[in-house]
Amino acid sequence: MRRLLPHPFLTPALAVIWLLLVNRATPGQVLLGLALGWAIPLFTLRFWPETARMGRPLTLLRFVATVLYDIIVANLMVARLILGRPERLRPVFVVVPLALTSDLAISLLANAICLTPGTVSARLAPDRRHLLVHALDAADPEQLAAALKRRYEAPLREVFEPC
Repeated sequence: MRRLLPHPFLTPALAVIWLLLVNRATPGQVLLGLALGWAIPLFTLRFWPETARMGRPLTLLRFVATVLYDIIVANLMVARLILGRPERLRPVFVVVPLALTSDLAISLLANAICLTPGTVSARLAPDRRHLLVHALDAADPEQLAAALKRRYEAPLREVFEPC
């Protein structure tokens, strides 16, 4: 079964992404999305350095909801900051220590930070223990690092690196 469906959670995710890209849910597009969702993981299996193991899929859904919510709120905040007084911005670089060890989890963390307007993952330390993050406006850099760890890193650790 593992040979025919190497990443069972990735297949439906890719199918949904396909349907969002084509903006149609016709039977043909659904079948094509499922075929792509099955074929892409199957043909790229040898390029995956490690097998993704998910401990808690519901926690992953909560993480996705948190990121989507943060994207919406951050868009409004960045618009207010830019349209208001840009000279009051407090840009800062923050070093976020990482407890994650999985390459996939670190990649998801860095991408979630980049997807949220006003923040960007700038550099991952060579030893993968720190992530440099740039924030457009942050009054307290330590509070920002703590929020990123609590809202993003903790659920990813729970999902991909169960104790």
